[in-house]
Amino acid sequence: MTAHPCKLALADGTVAVGTAIGARGEAGGELCFNTSMTGYQEIMTDPSYHGQIMMMTYPHIGNYGAMDVDTEASRPMIAGLVVRRFSHRFSNRLADESLERYMQRHGLVGISDIDTRRFVRHIRSRGVMNAIISSVDLSDNSLVEKAEAWPSMEGLELASRVTANAPYDFAKGTAHRIAVYDYGCKTNILRTFRDLDCAVRVFPGDTPLRDVLAWKPDGLFLSNGPGDPRAMPDAVSTVREAIRAKIPTFGICLGHQLLALATDFEVFKMFVGHRGANHPVKNLMTGCVEVTTQNHGFAINPESVRKDDAAVTHINLNDHTVEGLSFKNFAGFGVQYHPEASPGPHDSRYLFKQFVKLIDNTH
Repeated sequence: MTAHPCKLALADGTVAVGTAIGARGEAGGELCFNTSMTGYQEIMTDPSYHGQIMMMTYPHIGNYGAMDVDTEASRPMIAGLVVRRFSHRFSNRLADESLERYMQRHGLVGISDIDTRRFVRHIRSRGVMNAIISSVDLSDNSLVEKAEAWPSMEGLELASRVTANAPYDFAKGTAHRIAVYDYGCKTNILRTFRDLDCAVRVFPGDTPLRDVLAWKPDGLFLSNGPGDPRAMPDAVSTVREAIRAKIPTFGICLGHQLLALATDFEVFKMFVGHRGANHPVKNLMTGCVEVTTQNHGFAINPESVRKDDAAVTHINLNDHTVEGLSFKNFAGFGVQYHPEASPGPHDSRYLFKQFVKLIDNTH
């Protein structure tokens, strides 16, 4: 296989030379990194990563190929992929194809042979920034200028680009009716509700609440998704309306942030986001520590959380950021991390049962 040169250029002028993987072309977005040791295909198809270039810290990517069963969406959602060592050959009897073929089929641009440890240290000290991957333009100056001009994630609304086009039924269970606001919902969230025998109907993110309530749901779920929640005033207004309607509500990641904004708490962009399958979170209600999967670049300002309106239920043990809220003036709670995580860990899967119990206690 002939190696094709490729470059990674950051907005601060840092440039590295590597080898092209996937489709030939150019891609730009906010450069972030994920510390997971497995699950690269779930990460690549997570709608919350829309508009971001994903750098994997685990050195070997592609070694177990690609398979449809591992996807969180029908196509890759990341803008580009950065790895240390890319495996063109794979070993997995369940794989449908190589990761290289999967990327080519979907037009996903990537770069290999990059010193990812160096770039992770760079981002951790300088903060997240935009970058460009290109195998068609190899001019350092040109690529840096493109990275500098790329739109900032701060103030960017992206959920409308990944939401469903129309309402659809995912599951027809008999336990509870769960209405899902889709801001970029991961498929495994829907599977988890289905496994609890819930009827699940997914609604586009801009659906008026009256149309959702016409389905007569027992509970409302606010999904994960990409972009800046502060750039979603219509969604915040809809969540406020749901709060007034007193419908039991559960939010994950972006949905958690929308619940906070609807309660007039503050959300800020993090210097470096949390992305990986190994973040320790302490449940302040039980004292237990959960190993969690995370993917977010925004967080709730703990000083803005009014004790009369909500209680902080979970904190991140690495930096003490807010990871969970339980609201006091309506039946609702949210978490910043991903309890549905596939392939894992599964320490926080109990939260879905907690939501079902909340519905039972409310009705």
